[in-house]
Amino acid sequence: MEADTYSHGSTIESIFQSGRFSDGGADNVGWARSGDGGVTWTHGFFPSTTVFATPPGPYKRATDPAITYDAKHSTWVAVILVSLAGSGFTGNAVIVSLSTDDGLTWGTPVVVKNATGFQSFDSTWVNCDDTPTSHFYGSCYATWDDNGSGNILHVSHSADGGLTWTEGTIPSNTIVIGAKAEPQRNGNVIIATDDGFTGSIQAFKSTNGGASFTGPFSVATIAKHTPAGGIRSLDVLGADVDAAGKVYDVWYDCSFRAGCTTNDIVMSTSSNGTTWTAPVRIPIDVVTSTVDHFLPGIAVKPGTSGTTAVLALTYYFYPQANCTSSTCQLEYGIIESTDGGTTWGAPTSIAGPITLTWLPNTISGFMVGDYTSSSFAGSGWFTVFANARQGNPATCAVGQPTSCNEFMAVNRAALLETGPARPAGLDRPVAGVTGAVAGGLKSTY
Repeated sequence: MEADTYSHGSTIESIFQSGRFSDGGADNVGWARSGDGGVTWTHGFFPSTTVFATPPGPYKRATDPAITYDAKHSTWVAVILVSLAGSGFTGNAVIVSLSTDDGLTWGTPVVVKNATGFQSFDSTWVNCDDTPTSHFYGSCYATWDDNGSGNILHVSHSADGGLTWTEGTIPSNTIVIGAKAEPQRNGNVIIATDDGFTGSIQAFKSTNGGASFTGPFSVATIAKHTPAGGIRSLDVLGADVDAAGKVYDVWYDCSFRAGCTTNDIVMSTSSNGTTWTAPVRIPIDVVTSTVDHFLPGIAVKPGTSGTTAVLALTYYFYPQANCTSSTCQLEYGIIESTDGGTTWGAPTSIAGPITLTWLPNTISGFMVGDYTSSSFAGSGWFTVFANARQGNPATCAVGQPTSCNEFMAVNRAALLETGPARPAGLDRPVAGVTGAVAGGLKSTY
């Protein structure tokens, strides 16, 4: 479950959790690779991570995987959050695994940061500056928060292909979750993130290669409808950056729906990281539909930007928002824009319907993951995602391996824009709409 993907040339790499524990984390993190633009795939598991790995590592659980490519050092970089806890999850370390043979094999993990004292790290991500003209070409940025200390933001940078890491200076009293570093072509780094309560979207900025950051800069407040059926659905944003340095943030929000009865996916953009556009509703369907959309991921086709930026948005959705754990029908979809988000094609349902009880039921709900992702390779988009079939017995349950049949899948053929272009930005938020109460600090264990 919980896949991230990244592409470089004809190679697509995906990373995901495997063997989920109900109270946090997984047995290990797996990978899947295509070296021919999504035609064929191989897969395996990262070595020396947890006690379940081959060879075994020192940790007992792993979660929150993300992957990227460092073009300067010809290195794939996978970040993983690991725990020494035998029950529950304590974020004891942020580690990276590196591949210098185009993702065919992976080395012994490098520790980015060990937690100390009351620290418990959470919500890891990684990205690299791949613009040859950038002052910080080849710098990679790992982000996470410290849930044990109140979701404090951490950012560490590496300039040697992930072998060593140096932590940057962050403004005091930063409370975040789901932070993602987006390097711009001029070398600046924009951190896109939720606040630690998932009540608003924020940004931070570095102009010195991650040595220090300023912020937070306000992007938007979040009004959300809680998806039905008990599915785990943290409103953690998705983010990406185009070839000109424009950053795209997406999250789910009910501001455009009367009574906040369902969620749309909305988007805000910025070219400097300090000022952001008003959120725009992505027109997957009409505002009067019964469809509930959540868990979005945004990706930009490499080399595209501005009014010709090619975007892909992935998301899970219920065709009927008003449902229960036994009646909700979960599907997975994608929609594309070829003009930087001004218009969008017709949505495509890739998988589903999935009955929620086929999914592992964690302490935070039925789970497919906290984010989605896609990557462009060859002739179109590919997305690796969590899918499920009915097991035996039909309800997925701990201790009954045949009852759980959740697996990672990928579209067989490249996905491209379909249907007539539909303009974004024609709808306006409904006055007076208020979403669910954000509540306490969140974690993605």
